[in-house]
Amino acid sequence: MEFQKLSALSLKEMFICQIRDMILSGHIPVGSKLPPEREIAKQMQVSRAVVNSGFAELEKQGFLEVHPRQGVFVAEYGKYGNINTLNAIMEYHGDTLGQADIYSILEVRRALEHLATDSIIKNSSNEDILGLEGLLEEVANAKSIEDTISATFSFHHKLSVISGNSIIPLIYISFKPVVTQLWKRFCLRYGKEALYDSTLCLYKCIKERDVEAARRCTDKQLDEALEGGHKIY
Repeated sequence: MEFQKLSALSLKEMFICQIRDMILSGHIPVGSKLPPEREIAKQMQVSRAVVNSGFAELEKQGFLEVHPRQGVFVAEYGKYGNINTLNAIMEYHGDTLGQADIYSILEVRRALEHLATDSIIKNSSNEDILGLEGLLEEVANAKSIEDTISATFSFHHKLSVISGNSIIPLIYISFKPVVTQLWKRFCLRYGKEALYDSTLCLYKCIKERDVEAARRCTDKQLDEALEGGHKIY
């Protein structure tokens, strides 16, 4: 039996988390100019080196814009962010998403799943497709909601991998925090068996190499979550 070493966040990491959360919560609005480094360092009781390096990292994440001799401003991260911005937003809003956000996320997932399943059915080997059965069995045999969600994510991530598109798996990983939260809502309301049923439906369509049936399976599941009998907001 092995345990991993526990470690506390560094001052820089805590600084980044606090500033990022203040931006995402709206406490520091987009376009706002932040106080000088010296003032922030004094208020937060950290060194200016922590503030400076934290600003640099937040700029990389798409949350800040640093203009020499003008100051540091909150960026329009919703328009000009990057994959790191998306990750941070997903982690922050994972369990507090509203209807509009859920709709947007599920529509993106619809497009990604169509893209992945279309490619798998047309291009993947029988061996790749049959390799999904083990992951499907893990979903079926899961004893708890958490295990069901974990196994379901592994199944869908594997779909993205065998699709042959090198970018889709990265996007799936970025969406993991919020997708797993939505599945948790779904399972708490309708049972983990319902999540297994939708996964099984998709697998059968892929195994039969039926593109249109796979699309209908995905659409039915997401439409039910958005506007049907399995709403999750």
